[in-house]
Amino acid sequence: MSTLDVIVATIGRAHGLRGEVALILRTDQPEERFQRGASFVVDAPTGRRTLTVHGTRLQQDRWYVSFEEVTDRSDAESLRGVELTMAVDAEEEADEDPDAWYLSQLKGLPVRHIDGRDLGIVQGIDHYPAQDLLVVRTSDRRRVQLPLVEQLVPEIDLEAGIVTANPPAGLFDALPEDEQGPEPETSAPSSRSKG
Repeated sequence: MSTLDVIVATIGRAHGLRGEVALILRTDQPEERFQRGASFVVDAPTGRRTLTVHGTRLQQDRWYVSFEEVTDRSDAESLRGVELTMAVDAEEEADEDPDAWYLSQLKGLPVRHIDGRDLGIVQGIDHYPAQDLLVVRTSDRRRVQLPLVEQLVPEIDLEAGIVTANPPAGLFDALPEDEQGPEPETSAPSSRSKG
């Protein structure tokens, strides 16, 4: 059995006084991933610790979780931004959804334009409320964010190890020197004399 470590959520803001926190989900199976008793070993600001799910609830399309080890708001606030990672069976996950992929599988893959040009290497994914952005490091070391939608990223082929992209015109082009904006103004005194 081969396993993958996948980020299933990031801990958000504390909610209430008893240690409950909001979750920023990175999974489409929260009911399965956050069952009572599920545990996560995390690197918290106070050091490595285990968090065990005590309970979850859904309110206005937002997931909240309470952990057995977190009993007050200040402890909950200290966990903000901590990623919850879980080991999953790669083969079982692939059988359930053959088109699914995880960030750990994408990192380091080459990104090629639909016309065959090399665009760069996958560096990561930035998560935003509207959509996720594929972060690509170009050959000239620029960091380009490509919206991770089917129109712009029509194929992710894990077997071949290639991400195919159809970016909007100019997204991966470096700006020429004369189009990078005006030079900043200096605060040197004027040479005019007052009259």
